[in-house]
Amino acid sequence: MHHDKAGHQKSIEQIELPLEDRGEASGAKRSGEATSAAYGDERLGLDSRRPWLERSVEGGNLLRALKRVQQNEGSPGVDGLTVDELPAFLKQHWPAIREQLLTGRYQPSVGKRVEIPKPGGGVRMLGIPTVLDRFIQQAVLQVLQPAIDPTFSESSYGFRPGRRAHDAVCQAQRYVQSGRRWVVDVDLEQFFDRVNHDILMGLVAKRITDARIRTLIRRYLDAGMMVSGVVVERHEGTPQGGPLSPLLANVLLDVVDKELERRGHRFVRYADDCNVYVRSKRAAERVMAGLIQLYAKLKLRVNPAKSAVAPARDRSFLGYSFWYAPGKIGKRRVAPEALEKLKERVREITSRSGGRSLTQVVSLLRSYLLGWKSYFRPADTPNVFADVDKGLHRRLRMLMRKQWKRGRTMYRELQRRGVGGAALWIAARFGRSWWHVAAHKALHIALPGKYFESLGVPRLAPS
Repeated sequence: MHHDKAGHQKSIEQIELPLEDRGEASGAKRSGEATSAAYGDERLGLDSRRPWLERSVEGGNLLRALKRVQQNEGSPGVDGLTVDELPAFLKQHWPAIREQLLTGRYQPSVGKRVEIPKPGGGVRMLGIPTVLDRFIQQAVLQVLQPAIDPTFSESSYGFRPGRRAHDAVCQAQRYVQSGRRWVVDVDLEQFFDRVNHDILMGLVAKRITDARIRTLIRRYLDAGMMVSGVVVERHEGTPQGGPLSPLLANVLLDVVDKELERRGHRFVRYADDCNVYVRSKRAAERVMAGLIQLYAKLKLRVNPAKSAVAPARDRSFLGYSFWYAPGKIGKRRVAPEALEKLKERVREITSRSGGRSLTQVVSLLRSYLLGWKSYFRPADTPNVFADVDKGLHRRLRMLMRKQWKRGRTMYRELQRRGVGGAALWIAARFGRSWWHVAAHKALHIALPGKYFESLGVPRLAPS
């Protein structure tokens, strides 16, 4: 990337980028996604008569992109430039960068390789762009997405403005309730690493008329990754970690979506997870065979270990699964895998050997449980949440018992908290068995659930 100075370099104010206002999309929103309010050039404050790239570098659009990048935060790329340093960097270098973009000479930096552990084992490889490239991608995305997104299938929910995972789960539930109780559950093998650049760019060319933007997208796809100080070239895959990556994924997978629609299937897709709902096992097997062929035409492979034809209640989708109430009414529940993941995380946070104070434990629990509760609030299984609360409170009692250490200290603490009689003596006498004593009546009296709630531990079960 070259930051040559323009002969008549403008100030940052002259290029309509008021960097004094700071801030990027809230962490609650999906990274790299234009907001639903951004639909239409008029609402974006852009001149619809100008080419897409010129609209991308207009001042108002750039300010919104800067705010999104700053609020999303994220680590630096290979150049070490941080989000906090970006405004000052743009003040100095933006005129030259803008000229390079408009003349088609801009060359993105390589991505920084980062490996993220997957819940089921293995790692997910991310190619983190520099902060500058995230800013440029975000600015381009904010112009492309309002134009392209309305052309996608109504059955696609992932990384789209105004659509959430909950919407996808509810639509899947409606299909199950309608009698489509067999599911073709498809997971693509290393999807973001296997995207064929030529196929993707052929589809991009059908939707994006500005050749300079197409060239810029191709350069982002081809940008290598820095691994242990060595640049590794990229010939396939989309660089996860950049704002444009989800939109490009939807452009590619929309081909399969449209074919499923043409064949009259009922399906829900969220990113690379696609569930097709049918009425019989035989129909499901036919659909699975057809999907394998459709994805193969895009040079994508279905992951046999994570894909299946099965009764809908036996599979999970976005952390949820389904069960049937009396009258064969389909209901939502937290999938067993998601529930086990929650319990594992709680065990990690409340470990007796974790070396954390109760205040630190409560802070970690609060951060994790509030997000979990918000996501799984629509589940129709209040008793499950109550059971999780009981197990959580028992672990917290065990942790406090360990911190009291000696039986004498425990005796004094229980007595101070209103425990008396035989329960007080028994609990103190056998207090070294931390897990068992945590379920003792005396500990329930001394440390009720409301006590932990008062410390800031969220209650999962409905009040």
